[in-house]
Amino acid sequence: MRPSLIVRGVAASALAAVAVGLASPAHSGTRDKAFFERVAGQWKGPGEIVAGKYKGTKFTCDLKGEPTSGREAGIKLDGFCRVGVFKQPMSAMITQKGGKYGGKFLDGADGQGLDIVSGNVANDKVVVGINRKKLNGAMIARLQDSETMNITISVKVEDTMVPVIGVSLNRQMDNIAVGSIK
Repeated sequence: MRPSLIVRGVAASALAAVAVGLASPAHSGTRDKAFFERVAGQWKGPGEIVAGKYKGTKFTCDLKGEPTSGREAGIKLDGFCRVGVFKQPMSAMITQKGGKYGGKFLDGADGQGLDIVSGNVANDKVVVGINRKKLNGAMIARLQDSETMNITISVKVEDTMVPVIGVSLNRQMDNIAVGSIK
């Protein structure tokens, strides 16, 4: 298996960190929308597969998220992840429908991506249930501060959640020169 194929699944899960904030109570819609607005923007950083056959594989992701328009919470995400010379495009669309979220990363579980099956937003942390055929797992993303997001992706092995991927993303700022005109 090419390293870029590994990253495709890994990065699809990492996209969830920037792309997903799930909650069931109706009053949480405003809070969730605010969360998506806070995580919107350009993010970049390293990750590593920490368990399994490809343990030790390092990758980097460069992702841009834009919140959905309208009253419903959600986000659209585009970018790429890279393992060595292999570059894999990434995309996700997460939308709220009546207090529940749905969406997919890449082309969803029916293709080579992932589906979102559950989740919750609480303060600066998002916990999302992810699924791909017989694989069930969770992604936890914590905003350490306004500039740093740490992500852990775990898969369920029998009755235990096993961490398999760690990612640390940093917000990227535009470097605009400011000067005076005489």
